[in-house]
Amino acid sequence: MRRNVLITGASSGLGRGMAREFAARGRHLALCARRLELLEEIREELVRKHPDVRISVRRLNVNDHAEVFRSFRELDAELGGLDRVVVNAGIGKGQPLGTGYFHANRETVETNFVAALAQCEAAMELFRKRNTGHLVVISSVAAVRGLPGNMTAYSASKAALAALAEGIRADVYGTPIRISTIFPGYIRTQMNERAGRMPFMIDVERGSRLLVEAMEREPAEACIPSWPWRPLSLLLRFLPDGWLARAVS
Repeated sequence: MRRNVLITGASSGLGRGMAREFAARGRHLALCARRLELLEEIREELVRKHPDVRISVRRLNVNDHAEVFRSFRELDAELGGLDRVVVNAGIGKGQPLGTGYFHANRETVETNFVAALAQCEAAMELFRKRNTGHLVVISSVAAVRGLPGNMTAYSASKAALAALAEGIRADVYGTPIRISTIFPGYIRTQMNERAGRMPFMIDVERGSRLLVEAMEREPAEACIPSWPWRPLSLLLRFLPDGWLARAVS
């Protein structure tokens, strides 16, 4: 059993929801995010509901790569060894390329991929020393195909993250270290609350529960929820460009 779980981006949305789900299963938690006050709030809630669960929190900007390594090492020591690291921190900014919003597209790629690379490096450093552990990266169904409009940089960043995890998985094949790539579909969080009506949307409570259930199985890859996103992700790979443009517009 993976007893000690670190989650980045844990102050809100899916990170906060996964923290609740893991605590209910008796897991000890290391929670990281930029907003320390929200982390302390969720720690108080979880300790009150689950007094046997140990919870450590850290203010962490994942774009401060040196701080990522320092925080992961310190939290590993505090909990007596991290068994699972969930690379969840991310943003959803973005505009069509060439429209004057390079800063937003760059921030999306730097946070969703470069900062995730730092988190994966820091986690794998710990896991390789012990020859055990479970690295989970939260990608997106948007990663299965390059998407147009506001989604272009986002889908590219999540595709890069999925490819990174695939490479790590091949690198540690045959060892006790496990690597899982999770592809969530549309789950209502603060990140997309202004997006209006989206197809097959589920609430954050159900989404968080399904994510944790999938992680406990430690698959190589999983779509959340499996229906309809597993067949839809396969369909997206083969849609002609014109159809793709209409499908996501």
